[in-house]
Amino acid sequence: METKEKIIEEIRKIYDPEIPVNIYELGLIYDIKVENKNTAKVKMTLTSPNCPVAESLPQEVKNSIMQVEEIENVDLDLVWDPPWDKDMMSEAAKLELNL
Repeated sequence: METKEKIIEEIRKIYDPEIPVNIYELGLIYDIKVENKNTAKVKMTLTSPNCPVAESLPQEVKNSIMQVEEIENVDLDLVWDPPWDKDMMSEAAKLELNL
């Protein structure tokens, strides 16, 4: 399994506190790159800037990615552009939420 797939697997264990879907399926992870085989560069957003986990969720994502054996550094970029909306969710997430 590729390192990127392992990272996605870890991220899928993290759920948004307000929506019973993991943050990967919600579309909160915009980009994942692995550089130099040991650094994960991740672009993510939150459902809103006032999200109650705005402080803790990015740290949780970092900690989770650090569980991947090959990864030694996580460079996480929290972005608000483009703003998240429901269209970014996977089909599975939409089905789960009956959207």
